[in-house]
Amino acid sequence: MRLDKLTIKAQEALQAAHELAGSRAHQELTPEHVLAALLDQQDGITGALLRKLGVDPAQVRQAVAEALDAQPQVSGASADIYLGRRVKDLIEQATKQSKEFKDEYVSSEHLLLALVGKDFGPATRALKDAGVRKDALMKALADVRGTQRVTDPEAEGKYQALAKYTRDLT
Repeated sequence: MRLDKLTIKAQEALQAAHELAGSRAHQELTPEHVLAALLDQQDGITGALLRKLGVDPAQVRQAVAEALDAQPQVSGASADIYLGRRVKDLIEQATKQSKEFKDEYVSSEHLLLALVGKDFGPATRALKDAGVRKDALMKALADVRGTQRVTDPEAEGKYQALAKYTRDLT
């Protein structure tokens, strides 16, 4: 697992997930933390993809928050946060997704596709219960991403650049 092969947004999501785990006194970093961080990202692609599917990101975030509330908490000076097995599997699955797209970096959408494509517990259930399916997500991703590939760490900022910085006057 090479973290230098993650895009800036994916690295930010993992960092935010780590901080979320710390703020909730969770010892293990889980896919639920990662999904919550992806949903909370400003200008992230996750919310845009879910809205394109007709799914309210706040609904998914609420389900994830409930799953996070159920996780055990620890306290004390030695409460270090460790990367859980499911998160390692998630990153490996996202890496496989990026290779299928012939991308050079693992990005946020690869993490989201991995969450939907394989069972990662409550995080996957939250997405599936909201109606997110892998085939529909792939179509939405094709609409948002177009034919662009992830060839640099800042590739996610380039998606729909015309739509972000212009307004259709017709």
